[in-house]
Amino acid sequence: TTIDRAPRGTGFSPAAEAYRDGDDAVIRIDLPGVSTDDVTVEVKGRHLVIGGSRRDEREEKSEGRRFSELRYGSFVRSFRLAPSVTAEAVSASYDAGVLTVRVAGAYAESEGHKIEISTGTPELVEATEEQSQEG
Repeated sequence: TTIDRAPRGTGFSPAAEAYRDGDDAVIRIDLPGVSTDDVTVEVKGRHLVIGGSRRDEREEKSEGRRFSELRYGSFVRSFRLAPSVTAEAVSASYDAGVLTVRVAGAYAESEGHKIEISTGTPELVEATEEQSQEG
């Protein structure tokens, strides 16, 4: 699984970890203060895309200075999936500010397809196959 980070200055990029659990891939993302209504988990082509936003909903009741190390705004995290993974294999849960996404079978061996090997130059093999189909 490959992790793509959002560019700097586009909001915040929550910390993430990805690890293998048997044949499954598990991705955990720290999202403290983010409502599940503000998070999306989607499969787009061969990518798992997790996005959302953390809103600053505090009211300023007094004027003056404000100190905050928290980042607010939107985020997008993208993880490359194996070609055999379907959207049905992805499940997500949220507990205590941590989003956990499980991709079932992400590391399972896909069934191969044996390719028959022809002999001779490609032009001769094609001509021989065409003649055998005509006759």
